[in-house]
Amino acid sequence: MQRTRIIVAIAMCYFLFAVLLNSVGTVILQSINSFSISKVEAASLEGFKDLSIALVSFLVASVLPRVGFKLALLLALSCVMSVCLLIPSLGEFYAFKLLFAVVGCAFAVVKVSVYALIGQLSDSTSAHSALLNTIEGIFMVGVLSGYWIFSYFISEPSSVGSNAWLNVYYLLAALTGLCVLCVTLAPIKPDQTDNHVPFIKAFIDMLKLAYQPLVLIFVISAFLYVVIEQGVGTWLPTFNNQILHLPVDISVQLTSIFAACLALGRLLAGQVLKVISWYVLLNISLVCMAVLILLTLPLTQNLLAMPVSSVFEAPMAAYLMPLIGLFMAPIYPLLNSVILSSLPTSKHAAMTGLIVVFSALGGTSGSLITGYMFDNFTGQHAFYSALLPIAMLFATVALFKRRIAHTTASI
Repeated sequence: MQRTRIIVAIAMCYFLFAVLLNSVGTVILQSINSFSISKVEAASLEGFKDLSIALVSFLVASVLPRVGFKLALLLALSCVMSVCLLIPSLGEFYAFKLLFAVVGCAFAVVKVSVYALIGQLSDSTSAHSALLNTIEGIFMVGVLSGYWIFSYFISEPSSVGSNAWLNVYYLLAALTGLCVLCVTLAPIKPDQTDNHVPFIKAFIDMLKLAYQPLVLIFVISAFLYVVIEQGVGTWLPTFNNQILHLPVDISVQLTSIFAACLALGRLLAGQVLKVISWYVLLNISLVCMAVLILLTLPLTQNLLAMPVSSVFEAPMAAYLMPLIGLFMAPIYPLLNSVILSSLPTSKHAAMTGLIVVFSALGGTSGSLITGYMFDNFTGQHAFYSALLPIAMLFATVALFKRRIAHTTASI
């Protein structure tokens, strides 16, 4: 019973942050429409989210066990609830910078705490893997739910041309309060480990690890992948709205297909890998991504604005473009799995730090680059630009496989 209460608490936290973190694409679209800002400026929200996650994840990893996971979770959730309550009354773009900075910092605390607690709750490798996959699955449910939650408030008649959609944050504040209650009631015990790696040593270890050729190729590959994922995922609502001429609420709802494809693709990859190697699957995925972009974007040229009242009336391109998530899904977990399996366990913590940092940098870069292309060229050009990092990934993945074969033993 006690274990169940802890699992419910951490699952609720992950669900909440899935909604908040993945709302950035919707907020970017609404900010452009509501506050009349440029796409490049709107894209800066990705940086406030990702860079705060990267920085705080690294800073708090060795501190949280001393503070206590329960207290850390309650402090993080309280900060998020406070800023959610402020957003509707502030109603300005700077408020969203504050929101995503706070949410990013809080998620860093939550992620470190949740991963540590999963270790405490698991007595075997299989139990750990099962629980971790369950929690990550709940995260994907949160991603899907978030698009529909936001679209409901956007589609309200009073929200058209106004900031009434900001009332969604009152609901999210209430959900955060429920998370606070679950964490308060959960019997989370203090960490008993006394051997905490000092911050300076952890930082130096991470820098040393980055000098390894295998690791360097990996972080470049991870960076390129996240550039593609965030560039497409963050700007897909805006693409649907401004290029396909769909209403805002329907644009957001259709973006949920992208999240669903990511979830399905990762589930299918586990079965496919029983038949083919990780390297073959990665290359097939990259080819399919490029082909889908080349086939879909020509369908978006010279589309006329037509009245659309439901997702079922959207043009074919609105369904095809999100399917890129199906082929994109296996790449990131596979890269992470291969690199971690190639390193001794003692280096996993430092490697995780590098993964978080370069993923955050890639996410911010992808959003900014796509936003710049969107603002200065067209939405089609913005999405065609994803072909460049896809081509670069072909090269880095080939180098990655070569280094795996020749230098694994020396890492």
